[in-house]
Amino acid sequence: MTGFSVDWLDLREAADQLARDDKLLQQAVDWVATNNPIETEVTLVDLGAGTGSTLRAFATIAENTSSQFLSWRLVDLDTGLLAEARQRHKSSLRLQTYALDLTDIDSLPLKGARLVTASALFDLVSANFLDELAGSLKRSCKQYPVGLYAALNYDGTIRWTPGHPLDDAVLDVFNKDQQRDKGFGIALGPGSGLYMDRLFNKSGFQVFSAKSPWILDRADNQLVDALINGIAEVVAQRSQLDPASLQDWGEFRKSQLFSGTCLVGHTDLLALPRDRLDR
Repeated sequence: MTGFSVDWLDLREAADQLARDDKLLQQAVDWVATNNPIETEVTLVDLGAGTGSTLRAFATIAENTSSQFLSWRLVDLDTGLLAEARQRHKSSLRLQTYALDLTDIDSLPLKGARLVTASALFDLVSANFLDELAGSLKRSCKQYPVGLYAALNYDGTIRWTPGHPLDDAVLDVFNKDQQRDKGFGIALGPGSGLYMDRLFNKSGFQVFSAKSPWILDRADNQLVDALINGIAEVVAQRSQLDPASLQDWGEFRKSQLFSGTCLVGHTDLLALPRDRLDR
């Protein structure tokens, strides 16, 4: 899987936390607490955990629902990110870290989990990965109910104001690049939200989803600047667009950092086991 730096994860975290759908996150927290006595430890497994953004999102909303009894297993291949997560939360939360290859689903520490979570991960994975994960969670539900909370899955939407003539062409190339192999096989990219919705419904889960777009303006100028750089780099490598035209696009976008806006679409999804899964 492609790695991410601490700097990039920190840069995007404020936008991520604002974008998450509050109602869906609250529903996930409420479901975790359902039928669990106040003194019982509840285990959550966060895949592609990075520095712990998902657990911080839960902590902000679970203050009044006994978050001190939540126990986290953070899973990521990057040992540096996991070390950062431990450093940030060593005294405030119960957590264990696992440096594992996420593609080996059988090796993931899912046993006994009440909820599996991920943020900005599942648009990077393949259909086969999600098929295996859904099958694993469905089998686990025969012993103990386990749900999935998947936030911030990119949906292929990027809208800028003011517009530029190259916006659509740049977005088309960028979205095609989102479907290349990111370490899990051919990535679902912008189709991940719809695929998960259909897959988990078919697998016997009740699925809830909500839009969770980044809505960026001058206050997010550093994030937008990094986004422009990243998109321009991808497009330069993956397309036949005229380099001078692409440079003009990038320069125009940067000239609007303090006066323009950018919307980046995402989808949040919560899949909870129905009263009875097919046996």
